[in-house]
Amino acid sequence: MSRAFVREPEGGEAFEDLPDRPISPHPNFVTPEGLARIEAEVARLEAELSGLSPEDKVAHTRVSRDLRYWSLRKNSAQLVDEKTDGDAVRFGSTVTVLREDDSRQTFRIVGEDEADPHAGTISYVAPLARALTGKSVGDTVTVNDHEFEIAEIR
Repeated sequence: MSRAFVREPEGGEAFEDLPDRPISPHPNFVTPEGLARIEAEVARLEAELSGLSPEDKVAHTRVSRDLRYWSLRKNSAQLVDEKTDGDAVRFGSTVTVLREDDSRQTFRIVGEDEADPHAGTISYVAPLARALTGKSVGDTVTVNDHEFEIAEIR
């Protein structure tokens, strides 16, 4: 790439300003574990930032951006009481559904920053979580032309 298209700040090294990470328009509901993870990430980033050399502008820009994001998420976090009675699906519930092919899938409904479908957690704003919220064992919901029956709520 031609050097004419690379931005060079005062130190002479090339880097691009990173845009801020987008913040969700939804309330920042979190589980106790989710809040602990956010707090740990803020602490980790603060420690990383304090250990950076002032000359390392690329790392400073990246860490500062991530610290802004996680600090905003920490400040907007709304801890949700997860006590479930098992009668209805709600935030924090662990739900087992029976799929159309008779397979079972179990997941926990959590905050947006906590969601990791591969680890068995989905965001409370995910279409399936929204469809299941308020429903009981035996209820059926349809999401994206797929049917799910609630088999168990914990």
